[in-house]
Parts: sequence; structure tokens; C-alpha cells
Amino acid sequence: MARTVSGSAARPSMASTIKAYSVPLVLFLGALFYQLFVIPNSFPPSHYDVLGIKRYGSIEEVKEAYEKLSSNWNSEVEVLITLDLLKIQYAYEFLMNQVWKRNYDIFGLDEQSHVLEKAKEQYAGQSFSKIDLPLLDPSTPEYDDQSLNVITSGDFQAMFQDTKPWLIQMFSLGSKRCAQFSDVWKRIASLLEGVANTASVELGDFELVAYLAEKKSSRKPLFRNGLPSLVAFPPGCKTADCLIRYYGELSVDAITDWFATAILNLPRIFYYSKETLGQNFLAKASPHKVKVIFFSKTGERASPFLRQAAKDYSAHASFAFVLWREEESSIWFNAFEVESAPAIVFLKDPGVKPLVHHGAVNNPQFLNIMERNKQQELPQLRSMTSMELGCDARGYSRAGYDTTTWYCAILAGRHGPELNKMRETMRRVQDILSVDTESSAVDKDESIATASAVLKDKRLTFAWLDGEVQKRYCLFYLSSETSYETCGPRRDVTDVAQLFIVRYKRNSTEENLKPERKTNNIWDALQEQELDSASQLVAKYNGSAETSEVIKWISQIIKDGDSRDLPHYRTKTPELVPEDADPVLLKSIQSITSTFTIKEHLRSILTRISDYSEDPRIGPILLLGALMSFGTIWLRRGQPILQSNPPSQPNSGDATKPRRRDRARAASSENQPSSITDDEPKDAYQMPFSDSDSE
Repeated sequence: MARTVSGSAARPSMASTIKAYSVPLVLFLGALFYQLFVIPNSFPPSHYDVLGIKRYGSIEEVKEAYEKLSSNWNSEVEVLITLDLLKIQYAYEFLMNQVWKRNYDIFGLDEQSHVLEKAKEQYAGQSFSKIDLPLLDPSTPEYDDQSLNVITSGDFQAMFQDTKPWLIQMFSLGSKRCAQFSDVWKRIASLLEGVANTASVELGDFELVAYLAEKKSSRKPLFRNGLPSLVAFPPGCKTADCLIRYYGELSVDAITDWFATAILNLPRIFYYSKETLGQNFLAKASPHKVKVIFFSKTGERASPFLRQAAKDYSAHASFAFVLWREEESSIWFNAFEVESAPAIVFLKDPGVKPLVHHGAVNNPQFLNIMERNKQQELPQLRSMTSMELGCDARGYSRAGYDTTTWYCAILAGRHGPELNKMRETMRRVQDILSVDTESSAVDKDESIATASAVLKDKRLTFAWLDGEVQKRYCLFYLSSETSYETCGPRRDVTDVAQLFIVRYKRNSTEENLKPERKTNNIWDALQEQELDSASQLVAKYNGSAETSEVIKWISQIIKDGDSRDLPHYRTKTPELVPEDADPVLLKSIQSITSTFTIKEHLRSILTRISDYSEDPRIGPILLLGALMSFGTIWLRRGQPILQSNPPSQPNSGDATKPRRRDRARAASSENQPSSITDDEPKDAYQMPFSDSDSE
């Protein structure tokens, strides 16, 4: 049976008592700290408290309270120190402005508090008569309503008809900070034109502002960084649950970079110096892409529409930025003929003179320039350009659907001096044939006139093919013993660029009868699907690299193809290998997106902790937890301590009771037969051994 331990042995020590009550003690100190320090700092006295009136009092009550206080200190009935007088004067001037009072009452905004702090430092120790009044400038700033694009609650429902994202500014007409930001906002709106929509919401639209603003734990609207406040709706987002808020610097560069990266998921265009432009950009960029270099005088990041264009045209061009410095102007003029910034340089085929555009451009202008110069002078035949160039037997020529016969002159080879030299020859051929057919130079040469007329009618296209990448396509047209010199991986030092022409011809009669034709079996149906729509005939050039000889050969091929009744041969052309995406571009998007995601998560956690730390309910909750834990510990420690007896001292009351195991063992042995070893004989004697330890 257990016994109670009492006396001095049962009294706990002071250290054990403090340790036992450490949790409620910590909770109590935390509650005390919240009530005495955190809550007063989070909820300082309002301007209404300074004037001695109830909160949200009317302007008439504010004026009446101020007149009463001023009459008291003017009559010397009540002498106040300068600091108190400054607070009263500031509260009166602030609350007499209807817009400021509205923002303060509803949203807790007071963006002119720095004026009061400055006045406290400036007039410390001086009399109130020396203070320059008024403290605040009551004038209302002017706004350009057209640049703001102010919307209301009724307009908000119809905003998301298109798929473009939105950037919305919440502002106040009486805010000087918002007025200073208006020029920045106008610049941001112009940079986002074409890639996003912009709008503004005035704080007077309480319903829409309450929907877009942050919420405190009490559900009251909150502007954490004051006004203006920016929120963005990503593509596909139409509710406040998925909008993203901006907390950074209110500058054009910072806001547009945040919107382009975090909202539009666009890559950055990096800056290069005169030392790194060649080795880090020109040498590493894909050789088949046009190089686009922007020269900036300000050093700002690329605008969103430029970054959108860099993403859209990533398959055709590589982009870079260079900061313009006057001391380096001669270097850039000698290299690219750039005279001043801003400027855009297009570097195309090897040996081609750079194309320079001076002056600033907006989104439509740049897209127009980019569309004209996205291809090299001699365009490359790729999986994404074959249909556009008319060099695809499944499609039609550049002249239109009604054209029956068209041609594609293709120069195939591996990257190197041989291919570059032949590309230069083909560019000269293309330039000569591009001359107007009415000129006298063309009329004198019949061969030039024939090819030039076909080129003008868009029935002739010039292109070059990367024979190393497009191995199957190259071997399909140049299948011979020497094809390895042009097609496939490089095997030898010698590379040979080869020129060939493909004549495409559609059989309009066959296409008209095609819907009425019935297939006899599955094999006929599969064979019909595999064949290209247009027939192809290939002619290889084996002459010299002279421009005139190439032009004569092209003209002769076109004459034969248009006049002679050549066979109609249809086949299946190998697919062009799709080009890989730009790894630098993808790496830029992934790294920047992951960085922004991590920052957003950390900011969200810190913001949530800050909001909960200012919640006035934290102090009472901590106090309640301290009381409950204290009571629980006190009740548990107040109960008598029970300790069981040691097993070596059996209880006398239990001696007569057989143990359960013994009873079970006795019951199980009742029916067992007796054994000679069960009982010890009365006269038993154990003989000691001579070598035993008992001696």
C-alpha cells in the first residue's frame, strides 16, 4: 500500500518552484510588455485627443475646440509649453482640410507628420510667438486626369475583358506625395503601353479602395507604405485573392522592373561594357540570330515592351544593352557607326554593315522596326521560318495560295569561312535581282530580268541552311558521295557550301478532285497523308562562285521550270529540326523568378508577424494563458505526493493472500501425479565432498 510523504522532505526548494512556474511567468511578462509598450506605440494619441474632442468629430467641432484652447493660452489662464502648442496647431490645420481628415479617419493616413517633427526640432526652446504659421500648406495639387485614367467601382467589373494584366494606382487628390508621383506614373503608363493596362483609383471610392487595399486584423483598410499604393493583377487574375502588391521604391526603373519580372515573367536584358560586349555577348550569341544592341544614356533597365519583344523574338534575335559614355563615343562610332544615344544597332550577316536607328522609340515603333529586321539579309531556313519563306512543300509560296509554281534557292553548309563567303555571294545575287525591272541595267541582261521578275512576284526566295544541325534535311536534297562535306557533323577540315534550287509545284486538278477521291484501303489513306502537298524537283549548282554565273544558272532553272512540262513528283520531305530555346534567356527568367518568389515569401512572413505583433488582443491572450497555466501548475503541485513501497518489504495485510500467479499455478497442478522429487525426505542428509568449499 502507498504512503504519503510529509514533513521537510516534501517541501520544494525555491529553485524548483521558480522552474515550475517559469511558463506562466514568461507569459505574464509578455502580456505586461504588450500592454505597457507595444500597444501604446501601435496606437498613439490621435489628433482628436490633442484637441480634446471625440474621435471622428466634425470640422465644426474641431474649430470650436481649437478656438477654446487658443483663448485659454492667449488669456494666460492655461500656460502650455511650445511642444503642446505645436501639436494643437498641427492637429487643427490638418483636420480642417476635408480630404486630409477623410483619409485620416478612414485609412489612418497622415503623410505630413514629418512637418510636425521638423517643427519640434526647429522651434525647440522658443516661444510660440516665433513660430511661422501656418505649419501646413493648404493648397490642393493639380492632376492630369487623362494620364491618371481614374476608374470607379462600376468600371471595375468591365476591366478584365482582355487578357492583359493590370497595374492600378490608389491615390488621393489632396496628397502632395501623389502629385509628385504623377509624372512618374505617366512615364510608367507609357512604358507599359501594349503589354499591360494601367488605371487609378481615388480614395473617395471607398468600396473599391476597401476591396483593393490591405486589411488589418480588424478588417480595416491599410496602406502600409502610405500613398500612392500600387497593386497588380497578373494575366488571368480577376479578383483580389491573386493580386500582387508593390512595396518597393516609387521610381520608374524600380516599378517597371518589378512589374516586368514578377507580373509578366519577362527576362532581363543585361548591360555590357566595351570590354565584355565582344566576348560575353557577340561571341556567345547564336550565329544564326540577329544581334540587337541598345545604347542607353540613363542606364535604366529595359522597359517592359522591350523585354516583351526580347521574349517574343528570342528565336530570331539576341538582345544587349550598353551604357553610353561620351569618352567612349569614338569606339562605338568606329565599331557600329553610332553617333549618340539613345540608339539601336542591328547586326546581321557576317560582313554586313550594321543598321543603326537613332532616337527613342515607343512600343509600336520598335515592333515595326523589329519586324522588318528580325531576319538576316540572307534569311535562315529553320523550322519556324520554312512556311514564312515559302520553302515548305506542305504550304504555299509567298505570292499567295493561287500560285502554282515557285522556287527556293538554298545555300547549305556548316558555320565557317566557306559558308560566310558563299553567303556574301548570295546576298549580292539577291541585291542585284532586287533592282527594279524597269531600270535600264536590267533590260540589257535578259537573265537578270527573268530572275528579277520572279523575285519581285515573290515566287523566288533565297535562304541558307545549317547543314550541321539540319543533317537529314540537307542529305535529302544533296544525297551524293560528297554530302559529308556539307551535311552532318564536321568530319574534316574541308567544308564545302553547296547551292541548290527546289521547284515546288501544286497540282490544282488533283487538289480539286481530292475531296471526291475515295481510298480503297488503309494503306492508301496513310500514303496519301504522308505525301507533301506540292511536288519538288531539285537542281544542284556545280559552277563557279561568280555572281553573274549564279544569276544565269538561277534564271535558266526558272525558265525551264516555268516553260517545260517537267514531271510531277510528290514525296515526303524530312522535318526540320526545331531549334533549342536560348539557354541564357531561360536561365535569366528562371533565376529572376525564383529570386522574386523567395523575396515575396519572406516579405509575407515578416509582414504577417508584424501585423500580429500589433494586434491589441495579443496582450489579453498572453495574460489569460499565464493565469490558466499558473492555475494548472498550482493545482497539480497542491495534490499529495504518493510513493509506492519497495518490493523488499511486503505488506503484512497481503501476506495471507496468494498472488494471482501462485493461485493459477496451484490450480493447474491439482490433477498432476506426485513425484519423488516433490517432497524432501525427513532424514535426508547431504554428504560433504572432500574438495568442497565447506571445509
